[in-house]
Amino acid sequence: MGKSRKIVCRCEDLTEEEIIHAIDEGYNDLESLKRYTGATTGACQGKGCLMHLIRILSQKTKRSPEEIGVTTQRPPVNPVPLLILSEGDTE
Repeated sequence: MGKSRKIVCRCEDLTEEEIIHAIDEGYNDLESLKRYTGATTGACQGKGCLMHLIRILSQKTKRSPEEIGVTTQRPPVNPVPLLILSEGDTE
């Protein structure tokens, strides 16, 4: 039987092993880890994986989650259908 995969980011299909590998490669802060792996860039915008990333990063770097911090969410915080954006100002 094959080795089980622990999915961290379902949107980008990232495993815990891939996240740990990226940290070992030197992407050991939240922003660079997100940019390198693509985590938090999927449809959920990090709602499903951000806390897992922080937990893994905290364990691997021996820093508290508070030291790692959270990233600033940029508008739109909630997904917006592209149709709404393409319609432009209706006033």
